[in-house]
Amino acid sequence: MKVNEIMANLEAKHPGENEYLQAVREVLETIEEEYNKHPEFEANKIVERIVEPDRIFKFRVVWVDDKGQTQVNLGYRVQYNAALGAYKGGLRFHPKVNESMLKFLGFEQIFKNSLTMLPLGGGKGGADFDPVGKSDAEIMRFCQAFVYELWRNIGPDQDSPAGDVGVGGREIGYMYGMYKKRAREHSTGALTGKSYGWGGSLIRPEATGFGAIYYVERMVKEKGDKMEGKRIALSGFGNVAWGAAIKATELGAKVVAISGPDGVCEIADGITKEMIDYMLEMRASNRNKVEDMATKFPGKAKFTAGKKAWTVKCDIAMPCAFQNELAEEDAKMLLANGVKYVAEVSNMGCQPAAIAAIQAAKVPFGPGKAVNAGGVATSGLEICQNAEHRNWTAEEVDKNLHTIMNNIYDMCVEHGKMADGTINYVKGANIAGFMRVAKAMVAQGII
Repeated sequence: MKVNEIMANLEAKHPGENEYLQAVREVLETIEEEYNKHPEFEANKIVERIVEPDRIFKFRVVWVDDKGQTQVNLGYRVQYNAALGAYKGGLRFHPKVNESMLKFLGFEQIFKNSLTMLPLGGGKGGADFDPVGKSDAEIMRFCQAFVYELWRNIGPDQDSPAGDVGVGGREIGYMYGMYKKRAREHSTGALTGKSYGWGGSLIRPEATGFGAIYYVERMVKEKGDKMEGKRIALSGFGNVAWGAAIKATELGAKVVAISGPDGVCEIADGITKEMIDYMLEMRASNRNKVEDMATKFPGKAKFTAGKKAWTVKCDIAMPCAFQNELAEEDAKMLLANGVKYVAEVSNMGCQPAAIAAIQAAKVPFGPGKAVNAGGVATSGLEICQNAEHRNWTAEEVDKNLHTIMNNIYDMCVEHGKMADGTINYVKGANIAGFMRVAKAMVAQGII
């Protein structure tokens, strides 16, 4: 495999798709050495096949707002790779959603799903719909219109979407309702992230954040350190940051910062249970303002407009919001303030230069496809529960999630151990995830 040659060809075929090209380059550069040990991969053109999705659905979504005005959005579903199982990946509703973004997310999803060791292929989807400021009725009508266009191409054994940015339990409920009406069958595994009581799994909303903390806990223990007393900075205040805050607090750590598009809230004494509960109200409000936390808890949370979470001194930094949200200058600020661990919880949350700076400083760095795999892992467990027509207890789900995250961590160490004894978690995650998919593709023939 010649990475630069492959990337030149991709850049010519997909000009301007920066997020997608960034994600592909990162994976190829880290697996190149291992890939070249397997001539069967080259003979089957595994890389050339895996970097292109199986198919992309792009469609118009027409809906009517509360004023009776017709609105038009673009919807997408990227079915990327099904070598390991039915396509699996979230739906993102955000005004910046485009094909490049969803291709990068779908590409990452292949290897993330592979790491879970569950029978899940990789996919992603969404729409350039902005839920902020929309009424419940508007969101319902949009979700119904979106699934009306997509329903024939999803299902428990074909493609099972879940939630992502802008898509939570409410949105999944509306989409599943329309899916069920069109398909005329109660196939609960067609979508995951459902509410408990009609096919959903306990701990699913918290799962990404829980899993991230389980992974970080192993990173900390690897250094002979402990979570108790560690100061954690989180970006975002949605389900991911909420779940991370819950589990971090349980383990004795202190969440000292959360952020939003409007700025950062510093919580010097650590986030409390009341604050964690309020994060759910903040998300449900559709205001997208972290300042609400400081308004609700004056004297306990200090809001600073226009600043990021990384301006707050911390031991552990965990980007939980959006891709490329942590830039090189943010990484340098964190390092100057003595950060000890950085873990992506958002997909590709750190820019390449930021990762390079963190790794050069010998600070352990956990990549998103490993750190945030708890969400899709628990979605996979939800499908298992649906197939069994029963609900597992919270303890059962959490035990399985913890086991999966521990296994992912072990695989990252196995493939990422460097000659000097340090662990390149990025390399480890990419190799471990890639090898399982590549071997399956070879075994299944050239298709």
